[in-house]
Amino acid sequence: MSNYNRKRLALLMTAILLIAFGFILGTTALRTTAGSALFVAQPDAQLHIPDPITENERFFASIYNRVSPSVVSISVIGTSQGNSFSASGTGFVIDQQGHVVTNNHVVDGADSNGIQVNFLDGTIVRGQIVGLDPDSDLAVLKVDMPAERLNPVQLGDSDALFIGETTLAIGSPFGQRWTLTSGIISALDRTITGLTNFSVGAVIQTDAAINPGNSGGPLLNLQGEVIGVNSQILSESRSNSGIGFAIPSNLVKRVSAELIASGVVNYSYLGISSVSDERGMTMDMIEAYRLPNNLRGVVISDIVPNGPADQAGIHGATNRSVDVITAIDGVPLNGMSSLVSYLANFTKPGQTVTLTVYRDGQTIMIPLVLGERPSR
Repeated sequence: MSNYNRKRLALLMTAILLIAFGFILGTTALRTTAGSALFVAQPDAQLHIPDPITENERFFASIYNRVSPSVVSISVIGTSQGNSFSASGTGFVIDQQGHVVTNNHVVDGADSNGIQVNFLDGTIVRGQIVGLDPDSDLAVLKVDMPAERLNPVQLGDSDALFIGETTLAIGSPFGQRWTLTSGIISALDRTITGLTNFSVGAVIQTDAAINPGNSGGPLLNLQGEVIGVNSQILSESRSNSGIGFAIPSNLVKRVSAELIASGVVNYSYLGISSVSDERGMTMDMIEAYRLPNNLRGVVISDIVPNGPADQAGIHGATNRSVDVITAIDGVPLNGMSSLVSYLANFTKPGQTVTLTVYRDGQTIMIPLVLGERPSR
């Protein structure tokens, strides 16, 4: 081979090697930039660019940013049993007329100008009580602000919730305003006692951290809808123990509408008492009254004399027999919580309902005219 041809071949091989080396470098660079993190060489240091945020983080941040302007921190100065007190809690805006929902126990006893409502943007205004409902432990306030500066929440459907659903809470625990916590729905259809002798049904149980100061604040789903009002915790230390209770949003809709319209809420009344647990039945009852062990409903222990149930022919428990309400207007009942919830959400005093009653091995249908809850 001539020298000329050898030089040409050497130049060709060199070009091929350079092209191949460049391809390898390019491939290596491509794989690096497609990785989870990119390190860029700089003269004296390396700059680390972290991964993008997760979908959960994106959801939580967007919900917080959207809903927090609707959430208010409430400070109260008032008088109770002749003694002055100060209290704090949370609330949220429900319309552009300035109505704010919170807990009754947050604002009950407030002085005439003793309610201060604080907004996320720093705005502070006085709040006036529109109505209180101790039966549900809910209250409605009103603030004087331009409509365009108010951001109402969206109220969700609490009947569509499921156990395991993600929940978020925004509130002011221990005075730490606009705090976001998260958890799940731990249980549904719980019963808690309001501020009277009557119960609140269909209550939501959540393990989202709820502490003193969260009262009256919203419990949210991942659509940013309010599904409940955080109201109580089950704790021996008055701090979060993973068991919090929220008043369901469907009851909030009814109570807030009636408080705005008239300042009071009138509930239906049966005039019964029950000793059944939240599932409606206990082993002792099944054995004592020879009931089917898969029967669900409200076991009637006592009847208020001349009350609606008494007038309809419902029986209280005796040594040998007991009435069990298994459905109302065809809607099955798991226990007292289901009954209380149905009465609160779907009935009014004076309305006629049909009770399905299991009595002495027979199922009977009993019409009943609902009364009105006696004064507190």
